[in-house]
Amino acid sequence: MEYIYAAMLLHTAGQEIDEKSVKKVLKAAGSDADDARVKALIAALEDVDIEEAMEKTAVAAAPAAAAGAPAVEEESAEEETAEEEDEEEKEEEAAAGLGALFG
Repeated sequence: MEYIYAAMLLHTAGQEIDEKSVKKVLKAAGSDADDARVKALIAALEDVDIEEAMEKTAVAAAPAAAAGAPAVEEESAEEETAEEEDEEEKEEEAAAGLGALFG
């Protein structure tokens, strides 16, 4: 995850996301950079609009945060379980996609 966070930090700071920059961020954070993972991240991000990806993630996270707030109407236990399962599936799918970046 630290590789993704490094890329997001660089993007937010308006810096170029390249191997040297990602390694610098990781080193500053006290983490050892694996050259293969850094190269895989840079290659995977070539065709990605990071701003759009961050917005989609924020939009997807907002309903999850709202679900934790007290609701005016109580949902049945079945509905809550179905929502939790859907959320877990989405998290697993996201993790699988990130796992493909790092082998």
